[in-house]
Amino acid sequence: MSKFFTYEERLELQKYLKESLSFKEISRRLDKNPTTISREIRKYSSEVATGFPGFPFNACKNRFNCRNKNVCGKDCTRKTSIYCKLCPTCNNNCTDFVLEICTARFRVPYVCNGCVTLGKCSLLKNIYDAENAHIKAHESISQSRRGLCISEEEIKRLNSIISPLVQRGQSIHQIYVIHQEELMCSEKTIYNYIDACLFDVRNIDLPRKVKFRERYKKPEFKVDKGCRIGRNHEAFLAFLDKNPETSVVQMDSVIGSKGGKCLLTIHFVETSQMLAFLRDANTSKSVTDIFEMLYDKLGKPLFKKLFPVILTDNGSEFSNPKAIEYSDEKFTGLRTNVFYCDAGSPYQKGAIEVNHGLIRRILPKGTSFNNLTQEDISLMMNHINSYKRKKLNNRSPYETFSFYHGEEVLHKLGCSPVPTSDIMLKPSLLKK
Repeated sequence: MSKFFTYEERLELQKYLKESLSFKEISRRLDKNPTTISREIRKYSSEVATGFPGFPFNACKNRFNCRNKNVCGKDCTRKTSIYCKLCPTCNNNCTDFVLEICTARFRVPYVCNGCVTLGKCSLLKNIYDAENAHIKAHESISQSRRGLCISEEEIKRLNSIISPLVQRGQSIHQIYVIHQEELMCSEKTIYNYIDACLFDVRNIDLPRKVKFRERYKKPEFKVDKGCRIGRNHEAFLAFLDKNPETSVVQMDSVIGSKGGKCLLTIHFVETSQMLAFLRDANTSKSVTDIFEMLYDKLGKPLFKKLFPVILTDNGSEFSNPKAIEYSDEKFTGLRTNVFYCDAGSPYQKGAIEVNHGLIRRILPKGTSFNNLTQEDISLMMNHINSYKRKKLNNRSPYETFSFYHGEEVLHKLGCSPVPTSDIMLKPSLLKK
């Protein structure tokens, strides 16, 4: 019996669920184990927020007897002539909203396909749809087989063997032949790691490879996928629910020319203050080194106050969250909490994405950062942070951050104000 489902089998499964057949009967007809059927349904069913004809999605316990009107006030753009319960935005705006959850979704068969009240239900539903399930399954398989997976410790070990020998002029093949048992990976894998900028040496240090034409598409690189378990966006929202007064810091990278220097940007959402640090390569080591530098400058109490929680994306440069979260290698001194946005969802850290627009006024896309220094980057950020914002009541991020944390903290971070008349957000700011 195969554990994998074909599209035709998923279509049959959808039909059997609609007929309310038991897992045992479905497994007999599809020649699969009942546990396989259960796992397929729970893993690939979808949550659907729909109502029924004449009644939109409404998950409020009071929806049948509710007589509320004008819940949204005068700003409502979808007013109904009868009651607000007929409006799709009712649940989001009503102060009397009480969530009702259908517990049948959490019992066998875990989906609502065969429910007799499906045509009259306006609650959140679990639906098994063969087409969506097939797409999800293939994406899951593709994701698990894509890219490279290596831990930070393994990178350090390989780097200590390979980089010194390459710098002496030895080829990768020579190194591999002599140290094959020590390396415990293939020669091609070593080239992939160098190509992904994981080691101190780069492609330019390989005399022959630097002459080769670049392939049309490089393989995607990923590091230690397990680091994101318990740190996804859902866990981030749960953390904020438990700690509603917590200030959020967003983190991202700004890339210059391909394979060259890049920036690490750190954005304090509450004040719109942004820090930027120049890095030689887009590696996780370069990110953790910057946080160690900030920790040493600020000290533990101030660091924990400024960085209670960090939200970032799924880039490989942020694949070592423990080194950011803890102040020692034994992982005992927690100093911050790192969380990740969902894949392909940059809007979840929209504040830093918007602020990058100001950086791109000075450093347009495609601009090389190789000739810049950290002093240049600090000058650029001083101009950006002195730029007044409407959302800050016409104050600058520098003024707002200073109000909350004091100007002494800004000086420790290397920030200084720029007079309004001198602010320049043009590429000519950094032209020498």
